Amino acid sequence: MTLRRAPLPPLLGLGAGLLVLGPALAPGFVLSYDMVFVPGPALTEAMLGRTGGFPRQVPSDAVAAALSFVPYSQQLILLSIFVIAAWGVARLVPGPWPGKAAAAVFYVWNPYVAERLLLGHWALLLGYAGLPWVLRAVLRRRGLWAALIPAAIGGFAAMNLTLLVLVAGLIVLRGRGALKACLTYLAFASPYLVPALLFASGTVTDPSGVDAFAARADTPFGTFGSLLSLGGIWNAEVVPPGYGPFLPALLLLVFVCACLICLARARTPLSRAALYAGATGLALACIGITAPGRAALRALIEIQPAFGVLRDGQLYLGPLALAAALGLGRLASVRALALFAPALPVIPVLLLPGLAWGAFGTLSSVDFPDDWRTAQKIINADPVAGPALSLPWGAYRRPDWNGGRAVMDPLPRMLERHVVWHDGFRVGDAVLANEDPRAVKAAKILETSDGLAAPLIAEGYRYVLITKDSSAAALRARLTGATLVFEGPTLLVFQLQHPG
Repeated sequence: MTLRRAPLPPLLGLGAGLLVLGPALAPGFVLSYDMVFVPGPALTEAMLGRTGGFPRQVPSDAVAAALSFVPYSQQLILLSIFVIAAWGVARLVPGPWPGKAAAAVFYVWNPYVAERLLLGHWALLLGYAGLPWVLRAVLRRRGLWAALIPAAIGGFAAMNLTLLVLVAGLIVLRGRGALKACLTYLAFASPYLVPALLFASGTVTDPSGVDAFAARADTPFGTFGSLLSLGGIWNAEVVPPGYGPFLPALLLLVFVCACLICLARARTPLSRAALYAGATGLALACIGITAPGRAALRALIEIQPAFGVLRDGQLYLGPLALAAALGLGRLASVRALALFAPALPVIPVLLLPGLAWGAFGTLSSVDFPDDWRTAQKIINADPVAGPALSLPWGAYRRPDWNGGRAVMDPLPRMLERHVVWHDGFRVGDAVLANEDPRAVKAAKILETSDGLAAPLIAEGYRYVLITKDSSAAALRARLTGATLVFEGPTLLVFQLQHPG
């Protein structure tokens, strides 16, 4: 049996996934920033992109909800990212097993994967896992539909990332097969493109998000050096432990550059396509790191909100990570390094040990409190229509039962009705504008009305839910006239009675 057919690459991916996720594989739910899996998720209009905001979680949330009946479905999805990614990149590396193994490990064990995983971007990482499969399919001019499945599940961001690789492959092929490839891509992007065109046409993208989501330096080598090292994410809280001190950061930067140089020397269609895609991703990531670049991007967003896809530039480093992994695979075949080639798969782990074991426990499984499940049952059993408002007015919660870790409000995924929440996000001191038209109106009510019950009833609301924190008492006092139908240790549920 040749190594190409042997199970080593997927087993390496599985092993890396087990070591990375660690405590996150225990029973329960892994809740970290944008990664929100919930018990008994409801298939809502929001999951289909029909509530007015941009459908960023389409169709990933719907897929997660459909798979929720499978035990440990979230953990299986996360592990599949590592298996698909390692297996795919190993298939692109020619030569003996050390090169394949080294590329497989590095592709799933690098700062990009670490920071995006801690930020909860599991759907984006599904698309990242599919990049080597897409590149192979484009260059072979067959099998693209199957290669696009991970990205299609991931949705908006995953498909944008994949587009870089697809276009780079078509450039190398000088456009051969472009029509078929583009039509296939559009078909797989339709789950979020269609609702975006039909229901989110009036959505406004806040230009101030350009500054909030711009890449930042998380190593001593500045923002560009951090990006070239596959880091540089805008959120300092998701930098893995131990990443950034001078010596390990220097070694990682030199290592990535050596891999890219080695790939450039290969001069094959595969290497050219990977480098084109990686260079394009790096260029997109750099738009927001200079004042003129940020100003230009803000101006573009004011003209056309669709340019908001470029705000989080670090997102587009995925193809650069693929190019570096392929370069490492080539490096293993250098005759002068033949003696050290078997040790190359270990180097990515040594350069970034803080990713191991859930980033030293940063990722771990928890269970939802009983009062959340009780509130879910009460509201979902109510036949009376009307949206629910989730308070306090903020996109993220830091509940004690989640170890104080930030997580996007879980209630919109738990209730079988439209839940209005602050979808504008706070990044540092910056508060971005809401996108959902109902959220825009709700924000005005919260700003201008002391009593909330009457104006919310006028807007058709049926429930108000308050996650207990330091602001809960003040919010409760503003709901005079609403009926408290349930109170638990961590959650309050008020019902709004409509006249007649």
